[in-house]
Amino acid sequence: MSALVWDDHPELSRPVLVAAFEGWNDAAEAASSALGWLRHRWDAQKFAHADPDAYFDFQAIRPQVTLVDGVTRELRWPANEYFAARIERDGRDAVLLSGVEPSYRWREFCSEVVSVVRETSCEMVVTLGALLADVPHTRPTRITGTAVDDALARRLGLERSRYEGPTGIVGVLHDACRRAGIPSVSLWAPVPHYIANPPNPVATLALLDAVSGLLDAPTDTGDLRGAADVWRARVDAALADDDETGTYVSELEERYDEEVVEADLPTADELASEIEQYLRGEPGSGG
Repeated sequence: MSALVWDDHPELSRPVLVAAFEGWNDAAEAASSALGWLRHRWDAQKFAHADPDAYFDFQAIRPQVTLVDGVTRELRWPANEYFAARIERDGRDAVLLSGVEPSYRWREFCSEVVSVVRETSCEMVVTLGALLADVPHTRPTRITGTAVDDALARRLGLERSRYEGPTGIVGVLHDACRRAGIPSVSLWAPVPHYIANPPNPVATLALLDAVSGLLDAPTDTGDLRGAADVWRARVDAALADDDETGTYVSELEERYDEEVVEADLPTADELASEIEQYLRGEPGSGG
């Protein structure tokens, strides 16, 4: 019996599924924060969810008790939920998958995600992730994009994923999409490992800019940009009296500026433009 529960069957226009998961793929909670921001800004409405009993070890990921109006106790379970976002621009909508990396039954979970993609006629799956990296907080965040499929990677000017080693639910989901013949792209924001605690509004903003360009749906991120400026200032102040870390950051800056790969990878805007052209079926410059 499927653990997927449908509350509604929305009619959407040329949607793209955008997913982010709390956990291993979510350094500084940058990816899940980006997905949450989109849900709120686009007033996305939930239409389906996965039964948490099927996928979570509640001793490892415990439900949370909160107070409502300071009186009523409410129990919140870890959840993977699907939201419909009617963007009303350029004839394209979005399905947002907001969730937590499951504890087990990953293949079944990913099969259910594929079934939602097919049921809602999504044209592509885009996942958001964040990883700890040797990058300085003083430089622009470079979003990297990878694709499992060779042809799609060439078409969009992306890297062909060459990672070997442990993977998270994002990696398994992209493999399921490849097997099902569904185009999929993985967008990653690097998070400075020396300031790994959440939040990281700079990384979140970079992911949002990439998604906004992808869907041709400009959104007002002024409040988040202000938060990013405050965050940078606080980090600068915290490191001002730490000579050792300051020296390390200077080394990272030099490495960042010297990397030849910077000129080879598409910017977030270029990446979004290439993906949008792909979805439109137009000839592009990538690949």
